[in-house]
Amino acid sequence: MKYRFGLPKKIVFGAAATFLLSFASAQTVSEGIINLDSHKYAKAKEIFNQMIAKSPTAENYYYLGYSYLSQFEPNFELAKENFDKGLAIDSKSYLNKIGLATIKLGKGQKASAITELTQVAKESKEKDAEVLYRIGEALTMFENNNDPALAITYINKAIEKAQKYGVPAYYYYTLGDAYRLTRDPGNAMTAYDRASEVAKNKASVFYRMATLWMAAKQYKKAEENIVKAINTDATYAPAYKAQAQYNKIFQKHEETTQSLINYTKYADEDPSTALEIAKLYFINSDFAESKATLDKVFDKVNDPIKFKLRAYLQYNENDFVNAKTNLETYYAKVEQSRIIPSDAGLEAVIYAGLASKEADAAAKAALMQKANEKLAVVKAAKDDTLDWDSEFAKASSGAAELQAKADAGPSNDNIVALKKQVAANKEDTTALFNLAMAYQEVSNWDGAALAWQKMNDLLPTWEPAYYSKGYALQQAGYKELAAVAFQKYIDVALTKTPAEQQALQETLFGAYYSVAYLLHTTDKVKANEALQKALAMKPNDHNSLLLQKELMK
Repeated sequence: MKYRFGLPKKIVFGAAATFLLSFASAQTVSEGIINLDSHKYAKAKEIFNQMIAKSPTAENYYYLGYSYLSQFEPNFELAKENFDKGLAIDSKSYLNKIGLATIKLGKGQKASAITELTQVAKESKEKDAEVLYRIGEALTMFENNNDPALAITYINKAIEKAQKYGVPAYYYYTLGDAYRLTRDPGNAMTAYDRASEVAKNKASVFYRMATLWMAAKQYKKAEENIVKAINTDATYAPAYKAQAQYNKIFQKHEETTQSLINYTKYADEDPSTALEIAKLYFINSDFAESKATLDKVFDKVNDPIKFKLRAYLQYNENDFVNAKTNLETYYAKVEQSRIIPSDAGLEAVIYAGLASKEADAAAKAALMQKANEKLAVVKAAKDDTLDWDSEFAKASSGAAELQAKADAGPSNDNIVALKKQVAANKEDTTALFNLAMAYQEVSNWDGAALAWQKMNDLLPTWEPAYYSKGYALQQAGYKELAAVAFQKYIDVALTKTPAEQQALQETLFGAYYSVAYLLHTTDKVKANEALQKALAMKPNDHNSLLLQKELMK
């Protein structure tokens, strides 16, 4: 199951040491910022709180407030509380004014926020490099509410102002981030190169370069920079997060898990970080670890995202009733600007799952109507958080309980032995293939479909497994889900070279015909589209011509 949480995120976290502070204080600020950059949010907040205890200045309150904006899921309430305290001490504090405007950006109030940031720049007469930098950084912090072009302007002004005292590496980091948002990887890499010339911790630079190469799908260079980051500083947590993302791309599940373990080891135990780790485990399909991590901090974090993550976990366990309750709680508590298309997708599959268990015909129809309405929303957005067609068909057909049905189905000693072999090494595709075939030999089609699905997860470009899964699902009685599997076979087969496709003509025809046959009573439009493609390959096929007559009725 592929998943990503499309939430506001910062590609990197800025660092700051205001020039207005004394040397000793700046060192302390620097230490706090280094911890933020290393995903040690609890430690950073501890440092900033100590600074406030010693010297409750407007600047110190700003940095504490900033730490709440920098964490994975911003805590706008606590950030605002500290910015307000800073302004109570100094009503002209530019940094705290920037902090409040940044919160507006995070909440989707972009026009108002930019007006306030521009006003701060005007009031400061653009003389302070740190103020200019912070304005630019604010304009890069939120994925869906930013202005990278304007950010580049302000950050370049900050760099020019800072030349006299030495430009901090984090100015260049954020400049690189801004260029990334404008889809200009060349200038982004140039900015990171400039950061490498002055950065004290090169691991931080290598990490950013790695994520940039990964975004560009230059995976060899991404891996090289991940290794460099870890070799430079084996305690730098973000490098392991990047490594986990890299391993996930190549379906290296065990390696991904180990990277997440290392990330957990070197990041700190801040509840916000633990929530992020729970999400990463979910993305890696380590549902038990995700649930265990979430449960540990559920009552310690206020972010409503925790309810959505729990809803996903409960959906995965076929607990549709509680999944619906948690998703509704998420909607009730979350800022409207944070609701994204995949939320409608989750609603759709939950409603479909509820419908599959509903005995009353009218209630079932009502649930399916809601499910289809929500599915239309997520598909219109072209969201690929999950394979929504597959998840929808699985939930609505009752195939969500495939594992239980497989375990209750026919078995033998060979199947038992192969299941143990697969459990010992989840990436043993040979054992998984043999298990799928063994299930088919005893007509345990639920088990075969499940095994082929696991093969899809491990080898997403190996098209035979999709065809085999479609056949197994068809035999098990899951028509719509089988059609999705055959369509996936077609989609993958069509990515092959013309010569490779030529060798697949017979099975391509079979897949098109199967989609048409399986959907001819429920979705005549899709069925006819698939049938026309089948007939284009075999114009005189008897069964296809009979099905064509059926569709014309």
